[in-house]
Amino acid sequence: MQTAFRVSPTVSIIGFVRGQLVSRYYPVQLTTRILVVLSVRPKIAELVFQLYGRSLHPELFETYQTQTIKRGPYEALVQITSTGHLVTWKCGDFRLTEIATAAHHPLPKLRRLMSHRLKGDRCDQLECHGGIKYEMACSLEPTNLDKFLAYQKQLTLQATRQGMLQKFESTGRLEPGAMSYINVDSRDRTFRVQAFHTFPDDCAVLKTQSSFQLPK
Repeated sequence: MQTAFRVSPTVSIIGFVRGQLVSRYYPVQLTTRILVVLSVRPKIAELVFQLYGRSLHPELFETYQTQTIKRGPYEALVQITSTGHLVTWKCGDFRLTEIATAAHHPLPKLRRLMSHRLKGDRCDQLECHGGIKYEMACSLEPTNLDKFLAYQKQLTLQATRQGMLQKFESTGRLEPGAMSYINVDSRDRTFRVQAFHTFPDDCAVLKTQSSFQLPK
């Protein structure tokens, strides 16, 4: 069983290890990204990108890294999961949740606002209650092994400057492990998320960009 950690308002990190609740203490601050041990990403035949007008239960996902951003009237929770990522954005009582995951992942249908199979290029937008706007664009790009390895090297280099990077264990002796990289841009009225997920089994890269905008 994989171990998932999350950062609490104190300096303790809490997680489940072999079914038992474990609390460990580290000198961390809120919004600090936590590098977890290497983990195997499941093979994904089909991918979906969905948007909800609600929060989703955390137990639905296997989370490896978490970052919390607070700016002005809004707050965002950004998570790297085993199959992609999860972004929960809230302003007052209003919530939007973006998820990139496997098509077979059991997710609720209640208050699902957007759902797209990730093949090729895709873009969409939505205007919500109170003038809040959401926009997304994504592309699933197949490539060859040399370009794939070069791309992963670039992501590793970029993560030394900014963003969250999760490296997953390889599914074979000669294949590289998958990577997930997320970088955010927080402004007074706009929150942007840029995510890259690599899939070595298919030699493909999933790129997503999204923005959550407050009315002017």
